[in-house]
Amino acid sequence: MKTSKEVAKVAIKLALSENFDEERELKKEFETVGIKSCAVNIGGNILNSIPKLLESALVSAKRNNLVGDNHVYDGAVLGATKEALNQIIEKASGLNAGGKIGIARGEDHIAVCIFISVGLLHLNELSIGLGHRVIPIN
Repeated sequence: MKTSKEVAKVAIKLALSENFDEERELKKEFETVGIKSCAVNIGGNILNSIPKLLESALVSAKRNNLVGDNHVYDGAVLGATKEALNQIIEKASGLNAGGKIGIARGEDHIAVCIFISVGLLHLNELSIGLGHRVIPIN
């Protein structure tokens, strides 16, 4: 039985992955323990990008077979993504940011992690947000 903590760890590790090759290796590793996962690169003005970020997370989760195509799964992915966004929005408000969304699904748990670097002059502020939902097992 997968726990919410195990699934959240996978989402965090994927969001922190450096490049596509590392991401691919992590996905293979997690698949062997029964956790499906995917990641999406993000960037731009966070406030202006919220609808695109939500859409990107949902499309990636569906394309990678983490969830099926129905409103229960859509709501879970979007709800967890919105929760993660709420945790980073204050630091990123009105600023440009770049980073990655990591999504993981293990049995009835789905977790979404957003890790961003926020541009602030020549300094970068870091922020991470995590959302979780429970969904029916396929």
